[in-house]
Amino acid sequence: QVQLVESGGGLVQAGGSLRLSCAASASTFGSYHVGWFRQAPGKEREFVARISAWSGGNTDYADSVKGRFTVSRDNNKNTAYLEMNSLKPEDTALYYCAVSVLATTQIRLYDYWGQGTQVTVSS
Repeated sequence: QVQLVESGGGLVQAGGSLRLSCAASASTFGSYHVGWFRQAPGKEREFVARISAWSGGNTDYADSVKGRFTVSRDNNKNTAYLEMNSLKPEDTALYYCAVSVLATTQIRLYDYWGQGTQVTVSS
């Protein structure tokens, strides 16, 4: 069992930045691939970014955030991060982190999820 807690969300103006954190309870955090997802009102949850297990040497991004968002991890702190720059109103959503034993962008293959943190970008 892995418990995940997201933080760092908030209200920001377009063009601004936020850094989300995902703190995990398990000491085995390093062995999991970490994904970030988001869900806007009335829309389906979608993939945002992911980082591979252990060293985090492999990352993946949705086209909509590529070049603006950066995913990273610190296994010593059992925490993953999502740095979000040049935010746009369309980035407004509830952001979730999740972990998987697989290197995947598919939502259904993630095993444990946090409760989410709200990001609101005003125009």
